[in-house]
Amino acid sequence: MESSLRKRLTFGPIMLAVLAGMLWLDHAIEIWTYDWAITTIRGMTHGIGGAGLLIILLVVLPMGVAELAQLFTAENVRPYRSIASIGCACLMIHAFMTQFPAFKPLAASTLAFIIVFVMLFAALRRAMQRQSSDAIVRMAGTILATLYLGGLGWFLLAIRVKQSAFFEGQAMKVVFILLTVKFTDIGAFFGGRLLGRHKLIAWLSPGKTWEGLIIGVLTAGLVGIALAPTISRIHTTPHALYWYQGFIFGAVLGAIGQLGDLLESLMKRDAGVKDSSGLIPGFGGILDVMDSPLLASPFAYLLFSLA
Repeated sequence: MESSLRKRLTFGPIMLAVLAGMLWLDHAIEIWTYDWAITTIRGMTHGIGGAGLLIILLVVLPMGVAELAQLFTAENVRPYRSIASIGCACLMIHAFMTQFPAFKPLAASTLAFIIVFVMLFAALRRAMQRQSSDAIVRMAGTILATLYLGGLGWFLLAIRVKQSAFFEGQAMKVVFILLTVKFTDIGAFFGGRLLGRHKLIAWLSPGKTWEGLIIGVLTAGLVGIALAPTISRIHTTPHALYWYQGFIFGAVLGAIGQLGDLLESLMKRDAGVKDSSGLIPGFGGILDVMDSPLLASPFAYLLFSLA
């Protein structure tokens, strides 16, 4: 336990520094391209956003696909990793393109095409091998891997770039998601060690307790309050979240993030492994780091749209 904690304290700040650097680059690119975009691209009212986040997701999602495919093998489900990775990349590019006015009329049909493309490409791949056995399992596994990582990742990138009459995409909304779900983990960890008495789901995640969960969710709420002034709203006064909205949003996203962690724990239990991989010392694999923010993203998309 102490060795794992030391590794987390070592590699955690490194990951945060890399993430902060990419999000800074993301915001800087939007500022640098502002004048060019509004004068060159018809209908644009802002610079090009989301470039840094797009790069991050294009790098880490294929690694996540490889880890998820390894977990699926416990049930003899073997998705086509290359096809699922391409599908995830297409979904990320699709989300990035939704900020451009000329692409918006094509967004819905293009999204449907990507999903169908993944399914048909997986079927074609099996047919090219002249094998019919496990065709359904291969197709289903490929679609699931694409939607679990690429579909949830779509919401995260869309939160960054979406621009409409009632929604303003911004990097701080992504930071809000990441900090609330990760501070839930921190609060739950230390709260559980200090006060934990009642197991949350002993058969699935024996280290989690109800006391830790409550403290973690409250911690996320406090982080939400601290970040509320940085989250913009359109056509409202004030133009930032109220403190109580920050608390509610933070607490909800923190709780959903814990569900994401439990969902991955369910898959890891089925696969008989502790971590999705050993890529990140002290944390496990890409899935172990991304499970919470990915599942929280569609709920954040809804909450920020209603704010």
